Amino acid sequence: MKFFVDTADTTEIRPLAASGLLDGVTTNPSLVAKTGKKFLDVLADICAIVPGPVSAEVAATDYDGMLAEARVLREVAKNVTIKVPLTPDGLRACRHLRDEGTMVNVTLCFSAAQAILAAKAGASFVSPFVGRLDDIGEHGMGLIADIVQIYRNYPAFETEVLVASVRSPMHVVQAGQIGAHVVTVPPAILRSLFNHPLTEKGLAAFLADWAKTGQKIA
Repeated sequence: MKFFVDTADTTEIRPLAASGLLDGVTTNPSLVAKTGKKFLDVLADICAIVPGPVSAEVAATDYDGMLAEARVLREVAKNVTIKVPLTPDGLRACRHLRDEGTMVNVTLCFSAAQAILAAKAGASFVSPFVGRLDDIGEHGMGLIADIVQIYRNYPAFETEVLVASVRSPMHVVQAGQIGAHVVTVPPAILRSLFNHPLTEKGLAAFLADWAKTGQKIA
């Protein structure tokens, strides 16, 4: 499974990228706004840190506007992935951009039917929002299971399932159990995957025993 981090904060991205665990980055207008910086500058900084796909979302909602913005965004770096909404115009733009060889992340997916349309449009990634579905009493991870199963039925579909709106480490584990290709998580959740009380307890015991020997390795 690939790990993307969902943020536009380069101070968060840099150490995660240095860890070797990061495969890409997803951003959106809300995350970029939090930085207080110009969108293209933030995008360029992120792309310089992370060699994998970096999703940059268009603000236009019409086909021509999406294509115009996409042409600007993809000039920033080769690893820019254009993020479009799962709307008729968004999928039309997706098809056009994919035909030109541009990576596309189709976002705001909330149903298996929508995910089928994204795959038919040639999306590089489709982003189902599990947390937002959970918030309204629906089963977010159930949707992931449905999409993964459907995509497996059709080898010609090359779209990767990118689990978004992740709220907990358990979402990450469940996505892995189901077989999703990618999870995109806030930095805090990615770091929390390291945590287990028995790991901390075991390490403390090992270090205490080693200290008693009075030895050094280097």
